[in-house]
Amino acid sequence: MYDLTLIIPAKNEKESLPKVLTELDNKYKIKVVLKENDYETIEAIKNFNIEVIKQSGEGFGNALIEGINATDTKYFSIFNADGSFEPKELDFMMEKIEEGYDFIFGSRYMKNSGSEDDTIITYVGNKIFTLLGNIFFNLKISDILYTFVIGKTNRAQKLNLISSDFSFCVELPIKAKRHNNKLISTPSFERKRIAGEKKVNAFKDGLMILIKMIKLFFQNK
Repeated sequence: MYDLTLIIPAKNEKESLPKVLTELDNKYKIKVVLKENDYETIEAIKNFNIEVIKQSGEGFGNALIEGINATDTKYFSIFNADGSFEPKELDFMMEKIEEGYDFIFGSRYMKNSGSEDDTIITYVGNKIFTLLGNIFFNLKISDILYTFVIGKTNRAQKLNLISSDFSFCVELPIKAKRHNNKLISTPSFERKRIAGEKKVNAFKDGLMILIKMIKLFFQNK
């Protein structure tokens, strides 16, 4: 068993989340973070051996921050509730982090990777934000907006992460790099989501992400 906790933020995922949990094995702890009034999702996962965290704040980023702060294993992983992440990739990512890295970022834009869910708009936007991240923050990763991440829990808990929305995607690697952590990308294949709709609005969330990157650029370490 890995010393690893999967943090799964969920919002109205009654159809997909049970299938995701069935696909996962017992190599790791699992924490599902959702709102207390998401009754249908809570009912759908009640028979699984997992920990449910009732989210006190709002937003995707907030759910992840609450999950990370509640984690006591050596490592944590952000794992989607929609079935888009491939559980088998966790083994390879764990192998990489145990080589001495602090954060592993899955990437859909490397050899032996890809996506069944990317669109032209999200692809172009991601390429732009990744380029900005590499130029202005020297991240040296290839898919800044993809949240399939494994990291050292104690390192993440020291980053003072505050983004409650999808700009968490850029705050995490930027602050991790600024705190002298070792980052690396590994190939990942994004599967088509099982059910439901994307929670991301390409233009609205893209603007929030850009604003967050500008703020981080002008902030002191």
